[in-house]
Amino acid sequence: MENNGDINARQSQKLAVYNEVLRRLKESNNAEAQQPGFDDELWAHFSRLPTRRYALNVNVERAVDVLTHKRLLHLAHDPADRLALEVRLVQDVALHPNEDSIHSVHSSSLNKEVSQRPNHEITFSTDDKPKLFSQLTSLLAELGLNIQEAHAFSTVDGYSLNVFVVEGWPYEEIERLRTALEREIMRVQKSWESQSLLHSLGKQTEEVIRCAFDHLTIPCDKNDVWEIDHQLLNFQQKIASGSYNDLYKGTYCSQEVAIKILKSECLNTELQKEFAKEVYIMRKLCHQSVVRFIGACTRPPNLCIVTEYMSGGSVYDYLHKKGHSFKLPALLKVAIDVSKGMNYLHQNNIMHRDLKPANLLMDENRVVKVADFGVARIKAQSGVMTGETGTYRWMAPEVVEHKPYDHKADIFSFGIMLRELLTGKYPYEYLTPIQAAMGVVQEGLRPTITKRTHPELAQLLERCWQQDPTFRPEFSEIIQTLQQIAKEVRDERDYRLKEKSFRGFLSTLRHVYRSVKT
Repeated sequence: MENNGDINARQSQKLAVYNEVLRRLKESNNAEAQQPGFDDELWAHFSRLPTRRYALNVNVERAVDVLTHKRLLHLAHDPADRLALEVRLVQDVALHPNEDSIHSVHSSSLNKEVSQRPNHEITFSTDDKPKLFSQLTSLLAELGLNIQEAHAFSTVDGYSLNVFVVEGWPYEEIERLRTALEREIMRVQKSWESQSLLHSLGKQTEEVIRCAFDHLTIPCDKNDVWEIDHQLLNFQQKIASGSYNDLYKGTYCSQEVAIKILKSECLNTELQKEFAKEVYIMRKLCHQSVVRFIGACTRPPNLCIVTEYMSGGSVYDYLHKKGHSFKLPALLKVAIDVSKGMNYLHQNNIMHRDLKPANLLMDENRVVKVADFGVARIKAQSGVMTGETGTYRWMAPEVVEHKPYDHKADIFSFGIMLRELLTGKYPYEYLTPIQAAMGVVQEGLRPTITKRTHPELAQLLERCWQQDPTFRPEFSEIIQTLQQIAKEVRDERDYRLKEKSFRGFLSTLRHVYRSVKT
């Protein structure tokens, strides 16, 4: 977890890069840079993309490429463009004698070295979706191109910017390559559009997952592209460890990733089945509030799942290890984002079954996403499930009792989790997990709600942890309630700021009046 000093340092670096790019564009008399409001538009572009991996890697010597990135992201909003792309020739990055800056006019738009011979830089932008990076990699391979560099960036509003430096195209001019890319995109476009959760996702995974000693066969269609070559993964540092798996920070094709690898000594048929179910669910998920799935290795003993790397760690660490807390406006934003992610899962008949702060991850800007689908399941055709699954302190009473349950069990866990965000304290912190679970079932035990809690928020908590699941709200309703509370909080804050400003104005007038009178 980074502290405020680290965050401020990155923001200062981002501002420095932004100012340098802006200065160069202005001094070059770039027509777009001379337009009114351009400064704000450029800053908005930088703010959409991750500070660490975009702003700090931009090659300011090629400031005009930032405009290309900005334009492609804008085009990606238009469904008619589908997948916006740009192609240009790049050459070796050369340093002039006694100089440290890059001067080659054909250098890469990012601060990286490229091959000795002329290559091409291909930039794609489209709406962010599962397996996109792997699909673009496969698309380039179909054209016989070898990737020398790869950079993948996700915007805060659900779009992607992917930059590849490739070799292998026999012609220096770019139009033939652009035409070939557009033709290949048209060929695979329909298969890409089919990546929304298909009705086949509702089939029971128990019936279609087959485990073999040397390979896991996971249901897929011919358009799935998510298998990752284990040799392309670079393991950097272990960031967590569990009973059956370890979590590493690493890279995949220059992209920062999180790698959850199953411990080889724990591998058995049952664990392989659980792994296959998790991959089966994650490969179809695509939502800005759900941690993005990149791919998986399915050949034992190297079974692992690769997802986007969330540099902020878990909400659990933020609250309980770092001792931080959320102010109400920030808390409401987190709650809304989590609710949107969970609503997406429920709309697609997926139950998380272990919703708690440890399974909520934060990025560098403290944007929170739902993660860890190790015990998630597709809802049974009957609409109910059985079995004790989850973590006791957040577990719904019907799950504790091994009674049939449905997606409303996630609503109960959300209510317990939301109270934890409010107070920064464990649920039932003075009880053991078993004692807490028994109290919930036998005595109707619930966490206390402090008098300082916003009245509408307190009411929402009580509705979420109703004993009868049918009385708990859906996440679609929870989102509306939270958004209304957030609006009231903003309006009240604005009113207080105006009132404070007005009182300051009156105080100044009184001071001036006394000065004149004396």
